[in-house]
Amino acid sequence: MNSKRIENQVKGQDKGMKAEKTKEYRKRAEELVASMTLEEKVSQTLFGAAAIPRLGVKSYNWWNEALHGVARAGVATVFPQAIGMAAAFDEDLLQEVAEVISTEARAKFNMQQKYGDTDIYKGLTFWSPNVNIFRDPRWGRGHETYGEDPYLTSRLGVRFIEGMQGDDENYMKVAACAKHFAVHSGPENERHSFNAVVSKQDLFETYLPAFEACVREAKVETVMGAYNRTNGEPCCGSKTLLLNILREAWGFEGHVTSDCWAVKDFHEYHGVTNSALESAAMAMQNGCDLNCGNLFWYLTEAVNRGLVTQERLDEAVVNLMTTRMKLGLFDDPEKVPYSQISFAENDSRANDALSRKAARKSIVLLKNENDLLPLDKNKIHTIGIIGPNANNRRALVGNYEGTASRYYTISEGIQDYVGDEIRVVLSEGCHLFKKKVEGLGQENDRLSEVRGVCDMSDVVIACMGLDAGMEGEEGDAGNEYAGGDKPDLSLPGLQQEVLETIYESGKPVVLVLLSGSALAVTWADEHIPAILQGWYPGAEGGRAIAEILFGDYSPEGKLPVTFYRTTEELPAFTDYAMKNRTYRYMKQDALYPFGYGLSYTGFSLEKAKLSADVVCGGDAIRVKTTITNTGKVKGAETIQIYVKVNGEETPNPQLKGLKKVELAPGESQEVEMILDDRAFALRDENGDLVLEKGTCQVYVGTHQPDRRSCQLTGQMPEVLTVTVPETVVLEKCCI
Repeated sequence: MNSKRIENQVKGQDKGMKAEKTKEYRKRAEELVASMTLEEKVSQTLFGAAAIPRLGVKSYNWWNEALHGVARAGVATVFPQAIGMAAAFDEDLLQEVAEVISTEARAKFNMQQKYGDTDIYKGLTFWSPNVNIFRDPRWGRGHETYGEDPYLTSRLGVRFIEGMQGDDENYMKVAACAKHFAVHSGPENERHSFNAVVSKQDLFETYLPAFEACVREAKVETVMGAYNRTNGEPCCGSKTLLLNILREAWGFEGHVTSDCWAVKDFHEYHGVTNSALESAAMAMQNGCDLNCGNLFWYLTEAVNRGLVTQERLDEAVVNLMTTRMKLGLFDDPEKVPYSQISFAENDSRANDALSRKAARKSIVLLKNENDLLPLDKNKIHTIGIIGPNANNRRALVGNYEGTASRYYTISEGIQDYVGDEIRVVLSEGCHLFKKKVEGLGQENDRLSEVRGVCDMSDVVIACMGLDAGMEGEEGDAGNEYAGGDKPDLSLPGLQQEVLETIYESGKPVVLVLLSGSALAVTWADEHIPAILQGWYPGAEGGRAIAEILFGDYSPEGKLPVTFYRTTEELPAFTDYAMKNRTYRYMKQDALYPFGYGLSYTGFSLEKAKLSADVVCGGDAIRVKTTITNTGKVKGAETIQIYVKVNGEETPNPQLKGLKKVELAPGESQEVEMILDDRAFALRDENGDLVLEKGTCQVYVGTHQPDRRSCQLTGQMPEVLTVTVPETVVLEKCCI
């Protein structure tokens, strides 16, 4: 019996044991709920759930966040923002990070419980990850996601959830949440009233696969509804989404929460109900168990008036109590292994080291003309660091962040790295988005300083981009664009002018971009010799970037989003059709394509072969290849498999397999990946998953097979052909 089959059997046994334990918890929850009055049941459906002393039910606040570290509750390890971790293209890394986040979550929770602290952001139910598809680079919340691809998002979301929820057979470590269900990606300033109109084909091919994987594979405990409507139904009260798809088709057994104050949008902005009472009833009756907000107080009246059935309310409260029981909140802490995690496990040196490792893995080398990078310390006397993100802590962390005990900006990271060996001179260069730094100064009041720093320097590190004050959630304090979305893809303010001034100095320039989304840096691509995309790299980001710049670590990140050339080539922001969107459907060449990223070393793939060249329904094909580090330094590379279904109007080659491999110089490794029948199937206009008679191309390489990727890397993926002998419907659409 092969190891993969044994592993799957063990996982199956574990899930079987957990299923039996869940039945036990559910029975206990049913008995508990049967003892509650109507008012007591209703009190449990709000995020600030009330205590019921006579039944031994403590108060509990359901709202907590852990997008890239335990957030909003004091000191915790701050990892790179989600989009940065996605750029690592490394499933194992996501699970490792999530395991540390959940350990810190328990460490903080155990401490908080000791001192009777049950405030908001102090529970064990974390509303992460965000597995929405980053379909448009203007969307402000895109940096919370794992990028534009359903397959990559699915794989990373599943592993993050598994790391968060743990593998104990009796108890869940913390409860994760897949959000925002569904078809949600802006515009932010219209989200309370917006109706996302989407075809069945796009719904099931793009917007739902990650949620389905989180539910079916990772057994995520919570699903959060989105603010918007989808095809006319408000997502937090959508019978189609919450009942037909989530519960009935996918077999979801956890609980559903609304987004915060989304239920009041039903009558205030969507206009689908006439009152708060009707909105609360609609959400509850259609499958929303928990209200982040206060409208579920109306449920007492809704039940009494027959707008919500007693059975449905009981079901919701049982769902919620089952989650709390899985977390061990109704058991003696001595019986719950996670209750023994000490507060000393929070913000440890080992966790900081993992944050730095994640940051290094996330950084993408976009350009490296004439091997300017890595920099040689022995040949440099003075380094100039210029730009509004040179010393900007906010550009390290993104949003939904915790508080680090120590931050390393780019400037601090480089200064610590070079010590007294090299002089570092610094200039802010310009404000992040305003025309001047000082209120009483003239426009572009740091330009002379920029020129002075360039004159002194042997090499200049230009630190440009955005921060979470420029892109983020609607209503975030300090967001420059009130809605949180970007108006365009340009560098804001005077950054482009400052960058051109640096270039005109004639000194070697390395551009480091910190942003949570794609920027149209077309001019930089033509003129600046070396470009790094650093995302929002976490509290250790400056140290990680320094290690990359000086060659202690070879870049291995890949773009989880497409970098476009202009804003004008994008479809309308409000158009949710996938035509001409993302690498899967775009017709033009990208500036930097999805899946692209350079290294300081070289890799070759050879001997790619398939276990079969025919696929029928129920089949799986094994893909083998050998990867070799052909360069002079240690490095890691992601093997990427893309599948192109041949036919009229079919998508471009789509990512269907990935594997991160780390190799020493000259080292080779054989890698095997599995493509099941679904990898060769597409959704039709009815939403059915169809394996169509014909042929498919399988591309095995380290990037997409598109023209631009091949031009940038000088490499072509290997191409293999698979035949589908007959048309088979693998899955009928469930709506």
